Amino acid sequence: MPNRSTAHPQLAHEVLAAVLQVRAGSLRVLLWERGMEPHAHRWSLPGGRLGGDESVEDSIRRQLAEKVDVRQLAHVEQLAVFSAPDRVPGPRTIATAFLGLVPSDNDPALPSDTAWHPVDTLPETAFDHHAIVLRARDRLRAKLSYTNIGFALAPPEFTVSALRGIYSATLGYRVSATNLQRVLSRRGLLEATGETSRPGRAGGRPAALYRFTCRGMQVTDPFAVFRPPSR
Repeated sequence: MPNRSTAHPQLAHEVLAAVLQVRAGSLRVLLWERGMEPHAHRWSLPGGRLGGDESVEDSIRRQLAEKVDVRQLAHVEQLAVFSAPDRVPGPRTIATAFLGLVPSDNDPALPSDTAWHPVDTLPETAFDHHAIVLRARDRLRAKLSYTNIGFALAPPEFTVSALRGIYSATLGYRVSATNLQRVLSRRGLLEATGETSRPGRAGGRPAALYRFTCRGMQVTDPFAVFRPPSR
């Protein structure tokens, strides 16, 4: 039997999601404004307590669907466990955080207390949520180098120029469209649809449309790294 003088009470466990999307030319994260203390009126990642009869992934998918109506995430993966004893006020609470990605053409309905915020200029956030968002951003940036995770940020069909914009917004620097197309094509990740985009208001030659060959996570080059251009 455990020594009653040293046994610890069961720790509280919550699940959180850093849901990212490229919107209006920048990488953004979904946050909701807390309505009560602690940290009332600060912005918080969606999530909540883990149910006793569900896995952490089932829990975060349920809570996202219930709270922010994000039902069609293109990709969800476990990010990290945050367990600092003082990460939240009061009883110790462990958080399992997830990275979720929404394609750029998806515009989910949101309640009035929820909004997309640029990752590079976050508002005042609750608890350790700022650190979780940055961890999610860094995970995504790294995976753009060695996986096909771009499929989860892009619409089903896109021009190379549009895809370049998505990669540039995510990586934080301007990517060459020619180099991006060459790298992804060499890895067998892109294929032409045989269709072209509609001409813009200025006219011009319609651009070819592409799609990812697989809309599921694949490691394509474990040693590859996208690097910003030298200055």
